[in-house]
Amino acid sequence: MSTRDDQNLPGDGRRLDARTVLVTAVVVAGVAAGAAVPTTLGLAGWLGTLPAALWVLAGAVLLIGAAAGADHVRWRRTRYRVGPERVELHTGLLLVKRRSLARERVRTVDLTANPLLRVLGLVTVRIGTGEHGGDSTLELDPVTRAEGERLRRLLLERVGAGSAGGHREGELAVLDPRWIRYAPVSFVVPMLGGAAAGAVLQVSDWAGAQREVIGWIGDRLRDTPLLWTVATLVLAALVAGVVGALGLWVEMWWNYRLEREPGCTLRVRRGLFTSRSISVEEARLRGVDLVEPLGVRLFGAARLDAITTGLAKDEDTGNADHDTLLPAAPRALADRVAADVLREAATPTGAPLTAHPRAARARRLRWALAAVLAPVLVLAVLGALLTPVLLWIALGCAAAGAPLAVALALDAYRGLGHALAGRYLVTRSGTLRRSTAALERTGVIGWTIRQSVFQRRAGLIGVTATTAAGGGAYTAYDTDASEGLAFAAEAVPGLLEPFLERVPDGS
Repeated sequence: MSTRDDQNLPGDGRRLDARTVLVTAVVVAGVAAGAAVPTTLGLAGWLGTLPAALWVLAGAVLLIGAAAGADHVRWRRTRYRVGPERVELHTGLLLVKRRSLARERVRTVDLTANPLLRVLGLVTVRIGTGEHGGDSTLELDPVTRAEGERLRRLLLERVGAGSAGGHREGELAVLDPRWIRYAPVSFVVPMLGGAAAGAVLQVSDWAGAQREVIGWIGDRLRDTPLLWTVATLVLAALVAGVVGALGLWVEMWWNYRLEREPGCTLRVRRGLFTSRSISVEEARLRGVDLVEPLGVRLFGAARLDAITTGLAKDEDTGNADHDTLLPAAPRALADRVAADVLREAATPTGAPLTAHPRAARARRLRWALAAVLAPVLVLAVLGALLTPVLLWIALGCAAAGAPLAVALALDAYRGLGHALAGRYLVTRSGTLRRSTAALERTGVIGWTIRQSVFQRRAGLIGVTATTAAGGGAYTAYDTDASEGLAFAAEAVPGLLEPFLERVPDGS
């Protein structure tokens, strides 16, 4: 990629859609409308209601006009072109920039459209090489949907790319509305519940009514015992979190569809209000990761993520699901989709795994009990020094936390495993978030072997496969030392052998 300020894009460059000025004006008008009410109320005490409203209206009009004017200049000064070898973008007024990406390095062409863009038939196109940093992405905001689809097909087509197996083309998975039942058991529920409670307090504070809101809640729970009061407030927050999780799931995954397109490209389309189209080139796919958060796993479901190179996170939108191929769905379906995506007869994520030694279970039990008993010990000491109430709290925490910690530790141990399944090495670990990663053996670029003092005494090691794809590292935790080294040596022959010392049999 190059950035040059001394050249001009040829006259056949294309412009963005002119309706970008309308989009900017509407968005700024919405922001101004949201800020107008509190601003007017704040100025009314100084100027009176009518003068304050007029001043706020004049300021809003000036703000909208300035934003629309600036965007009009941006539109007139922006050109883009897809040439035989490079994708070029020319923009800027005072600081004129010409940026370009080599077409053979383009890995992603993603289309996004918020509700306003969808109404107008527009999309935002992000063209990227998959590397991190702003210099690896060109953004065309906005163009018509037809133009966005044309660019996506043009830039992702590969000469000579064909089907690499007998697996079907076209639709691989489509939304089943019944999958929404997994949304309320995700870890996002308590976070959304806490956010809802905080939002109520913050909005009431902005309106100067926070004390009244707290007083109203206190009046309703005045005759309720403290324990039931806490339980009621927690339950209300959880209900709000469940409602929020359902709404978030519908917005993110409605209209979901996973398909394989000609040219060996996987495409994920989803979104109710904001539509998203994410493309994954199969040539860059290095495996899949079957993710089972605890709540979802208890209901027999799993999520499927791609392990691929050249798929950087969407830093602008903060989209954490950029590499998700399948949302939480029944485990059998996730396995089938994984097999289709990898063009395998049977998914490697379902391969029988080698169990880890019992010493690994003992380590998890010790760490889990230490995590629970350490704060209990602190509470006990403070209770002995300050008040017996803390002693009772410590006892309650120990009684509730210790069995839970033991159960989670045993579950974490049962989840440990590793295996070689055809072209893939498979690792599984975790309890709150269990991950079964199937990584192409040819995608491994190195090994990291870790062994702490305590692991050495127990005869355990951690074996990490490093790769340029996905999370960058996939670990088989607490394997038997000799078995873990043999697993790494067999997975990628020749990579680890120079560092191994073979012991003759019978010695």
